[in-house]
Amino acid sequence: MVKILTLAAVLALAAGCTTMGGSFCEVEHPIRPTKADVAKLSDALVAEILAHNRKGQRLCGWRP
Repeated sequence: MVKILTLAAVLALAAGCTTMGGSFCEVEHPIRPTKADVAKLSDALVAEILAHNRKGQRLCGWRP
């Protein structure tokens, strides 16, 4: 599960660097790991997920 979540996070971050035919809000979604996932993630990956989700809150109105 952690490998899948890690891959999803990396792909989500990479998507911000490419043109996918839509705005960030059209092509992205919040990353919502479970508490068990968070306990296994590195601090760096948790920070990347938080940055992604905060960007979505700011640009798209995502709610926690």
